[in-house]
Amino acid sequence: MFQSPGSEIPLPLGPLTLRWYGLLIATAVLIGLYLSSWLAKQRKLENGLISDLLPLLVLFSVIGARIYYVAFEWRNYAGSPLKALAIWEGGIAIHGALIAGTLTLILFCRWRRQPFWDVLDVLVPSVALGQAIGRWGNFFNSEAFGVPTDLPWKLFIPTSSRPLLYSDSEFFHPTFLYESIWNLLLFIVLIAVFRKGIKRSGSVPAGAMSCLYLIGYSLGRVWIEGLRIDPLCIGALPPACEGGVRIAQLMSGVLALLGIFGLWWLYGRKQNLPDPGIPKA
Repeated sequence: MFQSPGSEIPLPLGPLTLRWYGLLIATAVLIGLYLSSWLAKQRKLENGLISDLLPLLVLFSVIGARIYYVAFEWRNYAGSPLKALAIWEGGIAIHGALIAGTLTLILFCRWRRQPFWDVLDVLVPSVALGQAIGRWGNFFNSEAFGVPTDLPWKLFIPTSSRPLLYSDSEFFHPTFLYESIWNLLLFIVLIAVFRKGIKRSGSVPAGAMSCLYLIGYSLGRVWIEGLRIDPLCIGALPPACEGGVRIAQLMSGVLALLGIFGLWWLYGRKQNLPDPGIPKA
Protein backbone atom coordinates (compact mmCIF):
# COMPACT_ATOMS: atom_id res chain seq x y z
CA MET A 1 0.00 0.00 0.00
CA PHE A 2 1.21 3.51 -0.76
CA GLN A 3 -0.23 7.00 -1.02
CA SER A 4 0.59 10.43 -2.42
CA PRO A 5 2.51 12.85 -0.17
CA GLY A 6 0.60 15.72 -1.83
CA SER A 7 0.85 17.75 -5.03
CA GLU A 8 3.17 20.47 -3.69
CA ILE A 9 6.94 20.19 -3.19
CA PRO A 10 7.81 21.37 0.33
CA LEU A 11 10.50 23.90 -0.60
CA PRO A 12 10.58 27.50 0.72
CA LEU A 13 10.20 29.65 -2.40
CA GLY A 14 8.37 32.63 -0.92
CA PRO A 15 5.05 33.24 -2.65
CA LEU A 16 5.81 30.64 -5.32
CA THR A 17 4.53 27.08 -5.09
CA LEU A 18 6.44 24.30 -6.78
CA ARG A 19 4.29 21.35 -7.79
CA TRP A 20 5.33 17.81 -8.60
CA TYR A 21 3.25 17.75 -11.79
CA GLY A 22 5.15 20.71 -13.25
CA LEU A 23 8.52 19.36 -12.15
CA LEU A 24 7.83 15.98 -13.75
CA ILE A 25 6.73 17.57 -17.02
CA ALA A 26 9.85 19.76 -17.07
CA THR A 27 12.03 16.72 -16.36
CA ALA A 28 10.38 14.74 -19.15
CA VAL A 29 10.91 17.62 -21.60
CA LEU A 30 14.62 17.95 -20.77
CA ILE A 31 15.21 14.21 -21.07
CA GLY A 32 13.20 14.17 -24.30
CA LEU A 33 15.31 17.00 -25.74
CA TYR A 34 18.55 15.17 -25.05
CA LEU A 35 17.30 11.76 -26.21
CA SER A 36 15.56 12.96 -29.38
CA SER A 37 18.57 15.10 -30.33
CA TRP A 38 20.82 12.05 -30.00
CA LEU A 39 18.45 9.88 -32.05
CA ALA A 40 18.17 12.61 -34.71
CA LYS A 41 21.95 12.66 -34.98
CA GLN A 42 21.94 8.90 -35.54
CA ARG A 43 19.32 9.37 -38.29
CA LYS A 44 21.50 12.16 -39.78
CA LEU A 45 18.77 14.79 -39.50
CA GLU A 46 19.51 18.50 -39.58
CA ASN A 47 21.64 19.75 -36.66
CA GLY A 48 19.63 21.73 -34.13
CA LEU A 49 16.33 20.54 -35.58
CA ILE A 50 15.01 19.04 -32.34
CA SER A 51 16.02 22.00 -30.17
CA ASP A 52 14.11 24.29 -32.58
CA LEU A 53 11.09 22.00 -32.70
CA LEU A 54 10.68 20.92 -29.09
CA PRO A 55 9.58 24.24 -27.49
CA LEU A 56 6.80 24.59 -30.08
CA LEU A 57 5.86 20.94 -29.79
CA VAL A 58 5.64 21.01 -26.00
CA LEU A 59 3.71 24.28 -25.91
CA PHE A 60 1.02 23.29 -28.39
CA SER A 61 0.82 19.70 -27.14
CA VAL A 62 0.09 20.88 -23.59
CA ILE A 63 -2.47 23.39 -24.91
CA GLY A 64 -4.09 20.68 -27.04
CA ALA A 65 -4.14 18.23 -24.12
CA ARG A 66 -5.85 20.77 -21.89
CA ILE A 67 -8.40 21.88 -24.50
CA TYR A 68 -9.28 18.26 -25.25
CA TYR A 69 -9.81 17.47 -21.56
CA VAL A 70 -11.80 20.62 -20.78
CA ALA A 71 -14.00 20.12 -23.86
CA PHE A 72 -15.16 16.71 -22.64
CA GLU A 73 -15.38 17.83 -19.00
CA TRP A 74 -17.01 21.20 -19.68
CA ARG A 75 -19.76 20.52 -17.14
CA ASN A 76 -17.08 20.95 -14.45
CA TYR A 77 -15.84 24.27 -15.86
CA ALA A 78 -19.00 25.95 -17.17
CA GLY A 79 -19.66 27.67 -13.85
CA SER A 80 -16.09 28.97 -13.57
CA PRO A 81 -14.43 29.06 -17.02
CA LEU A 82 -11.18 30.53 -15.69
CA LYS A 83 -10.55 27.23 -13.90
CA ALA A 84 -9.84 25.80 -17.34
CA LEU A 85 -6.51 27.65 -17.18
CA ALA A 86 -5.46 25.98 -13.91
CA ILE A 87 -3.51 23.21 -15.59
CA TRP A 88 -1.32 22.74 -12.50
CA GLU A 89 -4.35 21.21 -10.79
CA GLY A 90 -4.26 18.35 -13.30
CA GLY A 91 -6.60 17.48 -16.13
CA ILE A 92 -4.87 16.91 -19.44
CA ALA A 93 -5.55 14.23 -22.04
CA ILE A 94 -2.75 12.52 -23.93
CA HIS A 95 -4.86 12.07 -27.05
CA GLY A 96 -5.36 15.82 -27.22
CA ALA A 97 -1.60 16.24 -26.95
CA LEU A 98 -1.01 13.70 -29.74
CA ILE A 99 -3.46 15.46 -32.07
CA ALA A 100 -2.07 18.95 -31.40
CA GLY A 101 1.51 17.69 -31.49
CA THR A 102 1.00 15.96 -34.84
CA LEU A 103 -0.48 19.09 -36.41
CA THR A 104 2.38 21.17 -35.02
CA LEU A 105 4.94 18.73 -36.39
CA ILE A 106 3.35 18.71 -39.85
CA LEU A 107 3.47 22.50 -40.04
CA PHE A 108 7.03 22.59 -38.70
CA CYS A 109 8.24 19.98 -41.21
CA ARG A 110 6.57 21.86 -44.07
CA TRP A 111 8.23 25.08 -42.90
CA ARG A 112 11.69 23.48 -42.56
CA ARG A 113 11.17 21.06 -45.46
CA GLN A 114 11.98 18.04 -43.32
CA PRO A 115 10.75 14.42 -43.73
CA PHE A 116 7.80 14.08 -41.36
CA TRP A 117 8.13 10.37 -40.62
CA ASP A 118 11.88 10.50 -39.97
CA VAL A 119 11.38 13.32 -37.49
CA LEU A 120 8.42 11.62 -35.81
CA ASP A 121 10.37 8.37 -35.50
CA VAL A 122 13.08 10.04 -33.42
CA LEU A 123 10.44 11.67 -31.21
CA VAL A 124 8.24 8.70 -30.28
CA PRO A 125 10.74 7.03 -27.90
CA SER A 126 10.90 10.31 -25.96
CA VAL A 127 7.10 10.53 -26.01
CA ALA A 128 6.81 7.05 -24.50
CA LEU A 129 9.44 7.81 -21.86
CA GLY A 130 7.85 11.19 -21.14
CA GLN A 131 4.50 9.52 -20.58
CA ALA A 132 6.12 7.04 -18.20
CA ILE A 133 7.53 9.95 -16.19
CA GLY A 134 4.53 12.26 -16.46
CA ARG A 135 2.03 9.68 -15.21
CA TRP A 136 3.56 10.07 -11.75
CA GLY A 137 2.04 13.55 -11.72
CA ASN A 138 -1.32 11.77 -11.41
CA PHE A 139 0.03 10.00 -8.34
CA PHE A 140 0.98 13.23 -6.58
CA ASN A 141 -2.37 14.80 -7.52
CA SER A 142 -4.30 11.69 -6.35
CA GLU A 143 -6.07 11.41 -9.70
CA ALA A 144 -6.45 9.00 -12.63
CA PHE A 145 -6.76 5.97 -10.34
CA GLY A 146 -8.78 2.82 -10.90
CA VAL A 147 -11.54 0.85 -9.27
CA PRO A 148 -11.27 -0.28 -5.62
CA THR A 149 -8.89 -3.15 -4.92
CA ASP A 150 -7.20 -5.04 -2.08
CA LEU A 151 -4.09 -5.99 -4.04
CA PRO A 152 -0.75 -5.55 -2.21
CA TRP A 153 0.16 -2.56 -4.40
CA LYS A 154 -3.15 -0.79 -3.72
CA LEU A 155 -3.18 3.00 -3.66
CA PHE A 156 -4.75 4.96 -0.80
CA ILE A 157 -6.87 7.89 -2.01
CA PRO A 158 -7.96 10.59 0.46
CA THR A 159 -11.69 11.13 0.89
CA SER A 160 -11.57 14.53 -0.83
CA SER A 161 -10.32 12.93 -4.06
CA ARG A 162 -12.76 10.00 -4.21
CA PRO A 163 -15.87 10.01 -6.40
CA LEU A 164 -19.10 9.97 -4.41
CA LEU A 165 -19.90 6.49 -5.68
CA TYR A 166 -16.70 5.16 -4.04
CA SER A 167 -16.64 7.40 -0.98
CA ASP A 168 -16.58 4.37 1.34
CA SER A 169 -13.60 2.77 -0.40
CA GLU A 170 -10.05 3.63 0.64
CA PHE A 171 -7.81 1.68 -1.72
CA PHE A 172 -7.79 1.73 -5.51
CA HIS A 173 -5.88 0.38 -8.51
CA PRO A 174 -2.84 2.61 -9.21
CA THR A 175 -3.59 2.85 -12.92
CA PHE A 176 -1.00 5.62 -13.26
CA LEU A 177 1.61 3.02 -12.23
CA TYR A 178 0.34 0.46 -14.74
CA GLU A 179 0.55 2.98 -17.56
CA SER A 180 3.96 4.22 -16.42
CA ILE A 181 5.40 0.69 -16.49
CA TRP A 182 3.68 -0.07 -19.82
CA ASN A 183 5.15 3.05 -21.41
CA LEU A 184 8.60 2.30 -20.01
CA LEU A 185 8.48 -1.15 -21.62
CA LEU A 186 7.27 0.43 -24.87
CA PHE A 187 10.21 2.85 -24.71
CA ILE A 188 12.64 -0.07 -24.39
CA VAL A 189 11.06 -1.81 -27.40
CA LEU A 190 11.23 1.37 -29.51
CA ILE A 191 14.89 1.92 -28.68
CA ALA A 192 15.66 -1.70 -29.59
CA VAL A 193 13.87 -1.28 -32.93
CA PHE A 194 15.70 1.99 -33.58
CA ARG A 195 19.06 0.35 -32.95
CA LYS A 196 18.12 -2.48 -35.31
CA GLY A 197 17.32 0.09 -37.99
CA ILE A 198 20.70 1.76 -37.54
CA LYS A 199 22.61 -1.53 -37.69
CA ARG A 200 20.65 -2.95 -40.64
CA SER A 201 19.92 -0.18 -43.10
CA GLY A 202 16.45 -0.45 -44.64
CA SER A 203 15.12 -2.94 -42.10
CA VAL A 204 13.08 -0.25 -40.30
CA PRO A 205 11.58 2.13 -42.90
CA ALA A 206 10.56 5.67 -42.03
CA GLY A 207 7.30 5.66 -40.11
CA ALA A 208 7.59 2.09 -38.78
CA MET A 209 8.54 3.23 -35.28
CA SER A 210 5.70 5.73 -35.23
CA CYS A 211 3.22 3.00 -36.19
CA LEU A 212 4.69 0.69 -33.56
CA TYR A 213 4.22 3.41 -30.94
CA LEU A 214 0.58 3.89 -31.93
CA ILE A 215 -0.09 0.17 -31.62
CA GLY A 216 1.88 -0.36 -28.42
CA TYR A 217 0.56 2.64 -26.52
CA SER A 218 -3.02 2.10 -27.66
CA LEU A 219 -3.14 -1.57 -26.66
CA GLY A 220 -1.98 -0.65 -23.18
CA ARG A 221 -4.36 2.27 -22.87
CA VAL A 222 -7.38 0.17 -23.85
CA TRP A 223 -7.10 -2.25 -20.91
CA ILE A 224 -5.83 0.30 -18.40
CA GLU A 225 -8.65 2.70 -19.27
CA GLY A 226 -11.11 -0.07 -18.47
CA LEU A 227 -9.96 0.06 -14.83
CA ARG A 228 -10.20 3.82 -14.40
CA ILE A 229 -13.11 5.50 -12.65
CA ASP A 230 -12.58 8.99 -14.08
CA PRO A 231 -12.81 8.38 -17.84
CA LEU A 232 -13.85 10.95 -20.40
CA CYS A 233 -17.17 9.63 -21.72
CA ILE A 234 -19.60 10.09 -24.59
CA GLY A 235 -23.26 9.35 -23.87
CA ALA A 236 -22.76 8.77 -20.14
CA LEU A 237 -21.04 10.15 -17.07
CA PRO A 238 -18.09 8.84 -15.05
CA PRO A 239 -17.24 6.98 -12.94
CA ALA A 240 -19.19 4.02 -14.33
CA CYS A 241 -19.73 5.39 -17.87
CA GLU A 242 -22.60 2.91 -18.15
CA GLY A 243 -24.37 2.99 -21.50
CA GLY A 244 -21.74 5.28 -22.97
CA VAL A 245 -18.35 5.05 -24.62
CA ARG A 246 -14.99 5.69 -22.97
CA ILE A 247 -13.36 8.19 -25.29
CA ALA A 248 -9.80 7.07 -24.58
CA GLN A 249 -10.66 3.48 -25.49
CA LEU A 250 -12.36 4.61 -28.68
CA MET A 251 -9.41 6.80 -29.69
CA SER A 252 -6.93 4.08 -28.78
CA GLY A 253 -8.76 1.58 -30.96
CA VAL A 254 -8.69 3.97 -33.91
CA LEU A 255 -4.98 4.77 -33.43
CA ALA A 256 -4.08 1.08 -33.10
CA LEU A 257 -5.84 0.35 -36.39
CA LEU A 258 -4.00 3.24 -38.04
CA GLY A 259 -0.71 1.85 -36.75
CA ILE A 260 -1.50 -1.63 -38.07
CA PHE A 261 -2.51 -0.19 -41.43
CA GLY A 262 0.73 1.79 -41.54
CA LEU A 263 2.86 -1.30 -40.91
CA TRP A 264 0.91 -3.22 -43.57
CA TRP A 265 1.57 -0.36 -46.00
CA LEU A 266 5.30 -0.42 -45.24
CA TYR A 267 5.91 -4.17 -45.04
CA GLY A 268 2.93 -5.63 -46.92
CA ARG A 269 2.77 -3.26 -49.87
CA LYS A 270 6.46 -2.34 -49.46
CA GLN A 271 5.72 1.33 -50.12
CA ASN A 272 6.73 4.46 -48.25
CA LEU A 273 4.10 6.25 -46.20
CA PRO A 274 2.84 9.50 -47.77
CA ASP A 275 4.77 12.42 -46.25
CA PRO A 276 2.51 15.28 -45.06
CA GLY A 277 5.53 17.35 -44.06
CA ILE A 278 7.09 18.06 -47.44
CA PRO A 279 4.79 20.09 -49.72
CA LYS A 280 4.34 18.76 -53.22
CA ALA A 281 6.06 20.72 -55.95
